[in-house]
Amino acid sequence: MATLSLKPSQRYQLSDWRTNSYLLSTNAERQRDASHQIRQEARVLRNETNNQTVWDEHDNRVRLAERIDTVNRWKEMLDKCLTDLDAEIDSLAQVKESAEQNLQAKNLPLDVAIECLTLRESRRDIDVVRDPVEEELLKEVEVIEATKKALQQRVSQAFQQLCLLQEVRQQLCSDHRDKMESLDIDRGCLSLNLTSPNISLKINPTRVPKDSTTLKEWDDFSRFNKNHADAEIKASIELREAVALTIAQTNNELEAQRVATEFAFRKRQREIESVYSELRWQEKNTLEEIEQLQEDIRRLEEDLRRKMMNLKLAHTRLESRTYRPNIELCRDQTQHGLIDELHQLEATISTLKQKLAQIQDALDALFKHLARLQADIACKTNTMLLDTKCMDARRKLTVPAEKFVPQVDTFTRTTNRTLSPLKTCQLELA
Repeated sequence: MATLSLKPSQRYQLSDWRTNSYLLSTNAERQRDASHQIRQEARVLRNETNNQTVWDEHDNRVRLAERIDTVNRWKEMLDKCLTDLDAEIDSLAQVKESAEQNLQAKNLPLDVAIECLTLRESRRDIDVVRDPVEEELLKEVEVIEATKKALQQRVSQAFQQLCLLQEVRQQLCSDHRDKMESLDIDRGCLSLNLTSPNISLKINPTRVPKDSTTLKEWDDFSRFNKNHADAEIKASIELREAVALTIAQTNNELEAQRVATEFAFRKRQREIESVYSELRWQEKNTLEEIEQLQEDIRRLEEDLRRKMMNLKLAHTRLESRTYRPNIELCRDQTQHGLIDELHQLEATISTLKQKLAQIQDALDALFKHLARLQADIACKTNTMLLDTKCMDARRKLTVPAEKFVPQVDTFTRTTNRTLSPLKTCQLELA
């Protein structure tokens, strides 16, 4: 016989069942409405975010392009600045080399001036005089040393300016390299898109790297480098003009001093030649006077010998007449005449001897003065030879070195001179 078996559980009321069904239906509709609302909001959000993302990516692409243009303009400015800087460095280096060559070229005039001063130290006696030639030579040495100092200063300034230009060039090159690298990075960023294979998520990409700068600092740095380079280029151009002006001025001053020195040399040579001619004329007249004096001395000595013979004759006659015998030893007219003749002869001989001594003194004085004349002539000859050597040495200043041929032996300090008859006779006696 079958039995009723009921599941032991809670029994709900029909009203609860109906309420539950209603609630389920109502909740389903409400959840669907909420889901629909969320779906609509999601669609709106997706559209908005897609648009925002597209526009953000577009804006940043534009910013990248503008940044690339900005950096590229600065790079082009740096390229031009580097080109101008390299050209200015080459120009300044050439001017510096020209100044160094001019400085080196000043050694020859200085050596020639010192050589002339050294040669003129070989002058003798009264010719060792502080004449205009020596003053011009000393002035020439001062001018050359002043020009060398000025050129050396310009060379040093050019060297320092080249160092500054090289330093600026290094800064520009560094900035140029940084901008080139930055351009490569930004162009690479601009070329990226959603399908690029090398895009990925990075760790903290929004971090601020160390040593980051602001846009103003970046712009100020680039502008400072360019302005600094422009300022150094301008200073270099002014220095080049100053160096060129210094070279021209020093060359003009040196040339003017060379002309003045050589004019003084020629004037002094003419003066010495005039004095030399006068001394030669005086020597010739003195030699002629000596010859005449020597002839007069010979005649005086001959007259003196004749007077001595006459004196001997008078002495002999008077002595012989003292031997007359007895009353014949008379002081007659003949005796008086012989005595008067004797006195007259003695007075004449005394006068002749005095005159002969005077003439001998005059001859000795002429010989001494002739010796002084000839010594001075030798000095003048030596001085003229030295000045001729100086003028020959100064030809190096106007004649190219490969064409220069000395006209005078610079190392000869004396000349072979023909001795005067007096000197020859004195040497033979010695």
